[in-house]
Amino acid sequence: MSGLTEEQALTELRTLARTRALGRHVGSDRLIRAALDALLAGIDSPSLPLLAGLGRREEHEAQELFGHLAEELGIGFDAPADPMAAKWALAYWLAAQIVDGSLDPATGADLIWAEVAIALDYPSELASVVACAVQLEDWDETWDIPLERLKEAAVRAARELLECESPGTVS
Repeated sequence: MSGLTEEQALTELRTLARTRALGRHVGSDRLIRAALDALLAGIDSPSLPLLAGLGRREEHEAQELFGHLAEELGIGFDAPADPMAAKWALAYWLAAQIVDGSLDPATGADLIWAEVAIALDYPSELASVVACAVQLEDWDETWDIPLERLKEAAVRAARELLECESPGTVS
């Protein structure tokens, strides 16, 4: 048994739906695993057992089935149609996950740098997050500054990003 509560399983499914809507790849194996966890947590939906029961040879069906599942559960997310607004939405969503602790600060800062800052030509609003990402990527044990302090700086930078009023802000 997965050990997830129904709410935890729904949260994971919502996260995957948003991740996909914001243009990030989610592997079929991850969708199938989340569906299995949701099924074991007691969530009921016509597409859920179909997705959870896919075998390796059927993984190509997972993306479409997950779309049906998201629709059935009402957990879909519509990303902004404008590509720049969608990138900003991704940045703010990743920053929120860094701040709430659901995303490792080093991973989140790196994703903001690689998937947003580069695409938006390094806007000033992302400068402190990118600086943290660079430091975290370069860090090694010989540095005088502990890794945890750099991660704390990334959390602060993400919090500041969430507080800034940018033309690209999309919640």
